[in-house]
Amino acid sequence: MKMSKSFKMVSVLTIAAMLVIAGCGNNKAKNNNEAGGNTAAGTAADSGAIAKIKERGKLLVGVKFDTRLFGLKDPASGNVEGFDIDISKAIAKKILGDENAIELKEVTSKTRIPMLNNGEIDMVVATMTITEDRKKEVDFSDVYFQAGQSLLVKKGSPITGIEAVTKDTKILGSKGATSIKNIKEKVPGVTVLEFDNYQDAFSALKAGQGDALTTDDAILYGMASQDPGFEVVGKPFTDEPYGIAVQKGNTDVVKAVNDTLTELKANGEYDAIYTKWIGKAPAK
Repeated sequence: MKMSKSFKMVSVLTIAAMLVIAGCGNNKAKNNNEAGGNTAAGTAADSGAIAKIKERGKLLVGVKFDTRLFGLKDPASGNVEGFDIDISKAIAKKILGDENAIELKEVTSKTRIPMLNNGEIDMVVATMTITEDRKKEVDFSDVYFQAGQSLLVKKGSPITGIEAVTKDTKILGSKGATSIKNIKEKVPGVTVLEFDNYQDAFSALKAGQGDALTTDDAILYGMASQDPGFEVVGKPFTDEPYGIAVQKGNTDVVKAVNDTLTELKANGEYDAIYTKWIGKAPAK
């Protein structure tokens, strides 16, 4: 059968159009892959959070102001210092090229997640234990500090560890901390008095309002260093891995934090920060 010239022309134009469409599709797929959209390759999607931080020119970090060794505000100078602060500055340097391009905002165990999800801060670096329940509300970085829950008591106390705690023991703690839940699980029926922050809880312990204060051992050692009349007793009875929290879906921020931690550990800066505040090198 002989084709007409008009039919041949339509066929050629149809094929050309199909090739153009295919080419556009390939370019779009290529662009998606380059932008991190190729989830099959395991690359993180860009949430735009890093771009917002760079546009602002400042990293907003939620830290403790009352936790010796990790985040403690000097009332005289107004400076906040500690392990968490040094880690936060390293992250600011990674993202913005300047460790001083940072604003530290006070959080407590109770306020840190609401402040994060309200957009008041970009991340939480505040002795925050990674838990399955918290993972439902925020995204976490890799573990940046390994702690364990213990007890702080007045020297000479009959409480020598978790095995000496009974339901008649009066325990002090901080609102919103996982340590409250843990102690209640370890000793059913135990009385727990909760305070807004650790310094208030420590003041209550010194005033004789309770028998022991419980939280992570790293925090308790900081309290004990303030007053030689108190000591940390017993072995840690929980595993408390600290993570840096960001809003859910901010995978680009998580990646920046994890990259920072990897670099700090590789170049020895992490060990130096750890030794500076904890007094010994981290366990390997």
